Amino acid sequence: MEITPYAPPNDPLEILHEDHEIVVVNKPSGLLSVPGRGEHLADCLISRVQAVFPQALLVHRLDRDTSGVMVFGLTPHAQRSLSMQFEKRTTKKSYIARVDGRIAEKTGTVDLPLIVDWPNRPRQMVDHENGKEAITNWRVLKASDVETRVRLTPKTGRSHQLRVHMLALGHVILGDPLYATGAAADHPRLMLHSEELRINHPESGKGMSFRAKAPF
Repeated sequence: MEITPYAPPNDPLEILHEDHEIVVVNKPSGLLSVPGRGEHLADCLISRVQAVFPQALLVHRLDRDTSGVMVFGLTPHAQRSLSMQFEKRTTKKSYIARVDGRIAEKTGTVDLPLIVDWPNRPRQMVDHENGKEAITNWRVLKASDVETRVRLTPKTGRSHQLRVHMLALGHVILGDPLYATGAAADHPRLMLHSEELRINHPESGKGMSFRAKAPF
């Protein structure tokens, strides 16, 4: 199910940090993290990163339409270390989103299990019987009558987690090609950005934080 034609942006690679173990980049919206099926979906962030760092290895992904901070390992050891940090949830991720409508409360948590909506994949849905645990903390940064800017800190890393959790709250992320309808869908991009990622460096174990300001 391809929602919109794939027309990845030609933005130059924005490198936030590099050393002998890792490279951290700011992924543009509209670019796949990894290649899709078929030649027309070959252009992706990892292939662009590997054009500069041929040894780069995938650790995690962001949705095509989400922008922001992504880390790649430059050695097998770094990839294993970082993958384990994501698996054990010791990484800290913070996102900025613009959502439809005014959220009245200041902070909250969405704890709703998710599963793929098979007939409508890649859409995901809430399923209390068979879904996998998914938890998102949110905090309002700014609110108007028509939209709210929120910081989202997921505790788990399920596919489309932030998008489905905001939808479940009744405040779909603006510009979402899968879940938004009507005026909420009428935006130039998905208004979701991975603003900050905190990891422990694979070699030193030192805590490091990488940030990229939301472009909206």
